[in-house]
Amino acid sequence: MRWVADYERAWREGDLDAVARLFAEDARYRRSPYEESEVGHARIRGFWREDEGSTFTVTAEPVAVEGPVAVVRLEVRYGGAEPQEYRDLWVLRFAADGRVEDFEEWAYWPGSPYTARAG
Repeated sequence: MRWVADYERAWREGDLDAVARLFAEDARYRRSPYEESEVGHARIRGFWREDEGSTFTVTAEPVAVEGPVAVVRLEVRYGGAEPQEYRDLWVLRFAADGRVEDFEEWAYWPGSPYTARAG
């Protein structure tokens, strides 16, 4: 959960340098289980830039931990002109150095198709 808190803090602050502290160099980051992975720090930073300036709250709780793999349940609420909420599961595989080497997201929006992408 410390990693999740560090991720949230970096995401909230727009700290793109934190990507290197949180993710292994060749980490794979999937926004949805059937989407192609963003691979490496540059691609993950590019994805994070899409949310820059957003205001949001996050609650998170662990669901399961087995060896280097953890599953975390999150609820994210975005503020602003178009408030949005979603519930999310993260499947995280940690490298030996404590950074994540594989990140898989299962995000769900109320009343929307079961995908993390709009449209």
